Amino acid sequence: MTQPQQKVPKRIASVIINSLKGGVVPRVGLPYITVGREAEIAALLHDLELVADGGASFRFLVGRYGSGKSFLLQTIRNHAMGRGFVVADADLTPERRLHGTKGQGLATYRELIGNLSTKTRPEGGALTLVLERWISNVQSQVALSTGLAADDPAFANEVERAIMAQIQQLQELVHGFDFARLLTLYWRAHLEADDETKANVIRWFRGEYRTKTEARADLGVNIVITDDDWYDYLKLFASFFKGAGYEGLVILVDELVNLYKIPNAVSRQYNYEKILTMYNDTLQGKARYLGIIMSGTPQSIEDRRRGLYSYEALRSRLTQGRFASEGLADLLAPVIRLQPLTYEELLVLTEKLADIHAGLFGYECTITEDDLVTFLQLEFDRVGADTHLTPREVIRDFVELLDILYQTEGLTIEQILGSHQLSSTSEVTQSGSSGNLYAEFDI
Repeated sequence: MTQPQQKVPKRIASVIINSLKGGVVPRVGLPYITVGREAEIAALLHDLELVADGGASFRFLVGRYGSGKSFLLQTIRNHAMGRGFVVADADLTPERRLHGTKGQGLATYRELIGNLSTKTRPEGGALTLVLERWISNVQSQVALSTGLAADDPAFANEVERAIMAQIQQLQELVHGFDFARLLTLYWRAHLEADDETKANVIRWFRGEYRTKTEARADLGVNIVITDDDWYDYLKLFASFFKGAGYEGLVILVDELVNLYKIPNAVSRQYNYEKILTMYNDTLQGKARYLGIIMSGTPQSIEDRRRGLYSYEALRSRLTQGRFASEGLADLLAPVIRLQPLTYEELLVLTEKLADIHAGLFGYECTITEDDLVTFLQLEFDRVGADTHLTPREVIRDFVELLDILYQTEGLTIEQILGSHQLSSTSEVTQSGSSGNLYAEFDI
């Protein structure tokens, strides 16, 4: 083994090991296990700089199941929160789409708003925190500029004047007038310690009011967020967050394959049309302080019968140009196709996991680099590994190996790998193929 890795707190180590063994991406501790992807991360971080400057961006991440799309999304999520952005993420499902006739689009909006996260509230549910910080920031600015004390009768009037000036800019956007009115209601409820009204405003922002009658009765507004216009409110939130002291809003949408799986062609096209609207808004400057990243499998993007490319307006915008090819990837293009991790990067990853596992369970790690090489060779030697093996499977196998070694006294890694090497060799011989130790494969 090489030099010791940075010590990982046991709480985070437990999340990392349990998540990876279960085949899912941990939401914490990613810097401890991130390897490779420097070029892709750099490209996406450049997008964040554009968003913070008042622009907007839209990217697609494309890779096979288990290839690391979700891992990269979570990595960017952590980077964005660390840089002062508000982040919202959601996985699409049959019940959560971008458009639907039975509330599926609104369900996605609710998931995004429920998962709003900031650096100080990374687990989600940060909407109330953001609103309170907004008011606190305005109060601080007023106190600094006027010299008035918080208990001065004129202070509240000056704060309201500052708030009105700030939210007036939002009224120029679609639905901005009603959005600004709700913010005003929240501020006045805050001033009067009216917790019920504040809770109702939060409900409205979360899309939980189903009828205009209900919203009018509670808040005096004659509008609710619907399947058709939820994206307009995300654009409003992006501009509002900037005024509230954040850098902007980053939206992460995973599992585009669930749009590909929609059986009705017309429903699929409506969903793709919503993506086109979002894509055009960001590239044409109609959205500000907003970054959007969506991820899916190659089939869900490139299939011309059911995928995004079945919608001609999207296909013509997203298709790779003539000069991009293997080894000449254009990471400034709308679609980022995840490149394979090298064998050396996988070796570093398994080494990191071995150290984290040992730290979690309190034993001395005795696995050598030769052991890791042998393990990876066994993984590569599996029949079909060159086209079907993904890092998710490799990592899951490796964590299982570490668990067995920890639980079985007297068992050595050489014994486990030796027995599996014999069976793997027999399997490969019968199939007439062999693995390549220094191959690259998808992550």
